[in-house]
Amino acid sequence: MRRRSFLAAAGASLLAGCNRVAESARGQRLLRGAEDWHRTAQRFLNPPRALAPEFTRADISPVFRGNGSINPTNGDYQAHVGENFARWRLTVGGLVEHPLAFTLAELRALPQRTQITRHDCVEGWSAIGEWTGPQLSLLLDAAWLLPAARYIVFRCADELNGALYYESIDLLDARHPQTIVAHALNGRPLPVKNGAPLRMRIERQLGYKHAKYLTGIEAVASLDGIGGGQGGYWEDRGYQWYAGI
Repeated sequence: MRRRSFLAAAGASLLAGCNRVAESARGQRLLRGAEDWHRTAQRFLNPPRALAPEFTRADISPVFRGNGSINPTNGDYQAHVGENFARWRLTVGGLVEHPLAFTLAELRALPQRTQITRHDCVEGWSAIGEWTGPQLSLLLDAAWLLPAARYIVFRCADELNGALYYESIDLLDARHPQTIVAHALNGRPLPVKNGAPLRMRIERQLGYKHAKYLTGIEAVASLDGIGGGQGGYWEDRGYQWYAGI
C-alpha cells in the first residue's frame, strides 16, 4: 500500500514537473522544436501527395461513433437542425481575393470526391467510413488565395467549455487530394453526431483535426492571435498542432 502511494505521489510530482516545463517559455520552445521535427519526419516518410490508405465498402464499420461534441446546443445550431440546414452557409474568407459563401446545394453541385478511409482518434479508437464532398482545394482556388496566406483556419458552430471549436492546417495539407469538405457519410447526409451538415476530412492526421459543424474557412498569414494562438481548440490545451499518422 505504501509502495502504491509512493508511486502515485511520484507520478503526480513528475506530471506537475512536466506541466511546469510545458508552461515555461523554454518548455514551449522545446515542444515546438519536437513538433517541427515530427512534422518534418512525417513529410519525409510520406511525400506531400501520398495518399492515406483507402478501403472497400466491405470494410466500412457498422457504427461510426460520435465523439466530443455530438449535438451542439449553443447559438442557433438547433434551429438549423430543425430547418434541415436550409439556411446554412459555409463562408470562405480571410486572405482571399473573392470571399465566397456556399449553400449545401452549391457544395453538392461541385465536383465530388468519395473516399473510404479510417478515422483514428487520439483516444485510441478507430472506424472506417465512406466520406463524400468537394476537395478543399476547389474552394480555395475559387476564392483565389492571396500570396500572404500560409494557413487555413476552420471555424465551427460547436462550443466546448465556453469556447468555439476551431482548427487549422497549412497549405500542403489544404491542397492534399484527400482533404475534403464532407457532407455525406456512407452515402447519406452527415448525421448530427458526426458533424452535420459539414465537416473536414484531413485523412493523414488524427481525428481532432477533422473539424465538425463547419461554418467558415479562413486563410491567414499566422495563427498568432487566433484562439489561444496554437492553431486549434485542443492545441491551445496542449495537443500537437501537427497530428500526422
